[in-house]
Amino acid sequence: MNKNWIYKDNVDTDVIIPARYLNTKSPEELSKHCMEDIDSSFSKEVKKNDLIIAGYNFGCGSSREHAPIAIKACGIKAVIAKTFARIFYRNAINIGLVIIENDEIQDDINEDDIIEINLTNGTIINKTKNKEYKFLPYPKEIKELIEAGGLVEYTKRKIRG
Repeated sequence: MNKNWIYKDNVDTDVIIPARYLNTKSPEELSKHCMEDIDSSFSKEVKKNDLIIAGYNFGCGSSREHAPIAIKACGIKAVIAKTFARIFYRNAINIGLVIIENDEIQDDINEDDIIEINLTNGTIINKTKNKEYKFLPYPKEIKELIEAGGLVEYTKRKIRG
């Protein structure tokens, strides 16, 4: 069963991946320290397809792309937050990490609720509570970029034709 990791407002990049680990670009190594300064259990217990649910201004702070890389390397399926810091948002999109802005779900979710995301329709369904939340779907090009695994793979595919 998947877990929803629920965090409050202003989760900054320094707690997503502490600066003392910025000497590596290895996604696997970064994942071992993801969120450790705000939640010591996260990197030990996170599982593939878990979700991060957060409040306002997720990813604020420095513009390091290590933060979304660490989250993606942990196997997080998506980050859903009320709002994102703009540079974090773009860094996440560039590496193919699904991020969704929704200002309702964070106040209405439990860590064990079963959540389904439909990127095409722009819906999040809490199957446990039988509730639906809307978000603005990605434009076609951004959806393709995410499905490709990020900007590098997307560009390679475009070049190959």
